Amino acid sequence: MHKEKDPRRQLQGAISKAQGKQFEERLDKSFAYYREHGFAIVEKTPEPMRPIQNLGHGKFIAFFEKKAQPDYKGIIKGGRTVMFEAKFTAAGKMEQNRVLPGQAGYLEQHQTLGARCYVIAGFASGSVYRFPWNIWKDMKRYFGRKYFTEADAEITTYMVPVTRDGVLLLLD
Repeated sequence: MHKEKDPRRQLQGAISKAQGKQFEERLDKSFAYYREHGFAIVEKTPEPMRPIQNLGHGKFIAFFEKKAQPDYKGIIKGGRTVMFEAKFTAAGKMEQNRVLPGQAGYLEQHQTLGARCYVIAGFASGSVYRFPWNIWKDMKRYFGRKYFTEADAEITTYMVPVTRDGVLLLLD
């Protein structure tokens, strides 16, 4: 029995995907700003995939070789390592479990060694928040539950300032 696809869900999925891509482009632009000004080099972490079948025309079938790592890694002027896991939501809340166990372990291990580790939370409104890993992993203690809403985030000190030309000041 073939189930028909719900066009509303397909449309919402396409919108969410486009918004997530736009969020990632904002992050890339912001990290380029820091690189150009000599403050930091922060780069997107490539997905650890292994192609297993070439379909031609630049397409292939692949599988993930290992657990996902945080989205961005780099170094701040002076030698300190920095890591970011980026999450975007078009819904009204951001859930703690959006950071996968493998990513959480990676952030935890690196923070233990002295890295500055953050989760960047973007909302459809355009607002962006940078939560230190310690806050994110203990979200229930800080928000009373394992998710937060944009209204919850607005009353914290974690809102990311933005320059006039749209650069997110993620390292300030």
